[in-house]
Amino acid sequence: MVKFRFPVGQMVATPAALKALESVGVVVFDLLLRHGAGDWGDVCAEDAEENERSLRMGNRVLSSYTVGTGSEPVKVWIVTEADRSATTVLLPEEY
Repeated sequence: MVKFRFPVGQMVATPAALKALESVGVVVFDLLLRHGAGDWGDVCAEDAEENERSLRMGNRVLSSYTVGTGSEPVKVWIVTEADRSATTVLLPEEY
C-alpha cells in the first residue's frame, strides 16, 4: 500500500491527458500514486528540491512523467495546488 506524503485533494485529469495515457497503456492512477508518494518523475534535481521545499512551505507541487515505449512516448504533468484542494493530470501544453 502506498502512503501519500501530502493531501492531494480532488483528483482530476484533462481529457487529452487521459487519451494520451490510454494510447500507451498507462493507468492514470499509477502516476497519481507515484506523485502522492513523492516520486517526482522526470523533474531535474532543482525542481525535485523545490517540491520537497513546497511540501514544507505549502506551495504547489509538480511532477513530470514520460511514459510509453517506442517512437512517441507521452509526457504528462501532475500538479497539486498550494492549498492542496486539487491535483490535476495534464499535458505540458495544457498548462
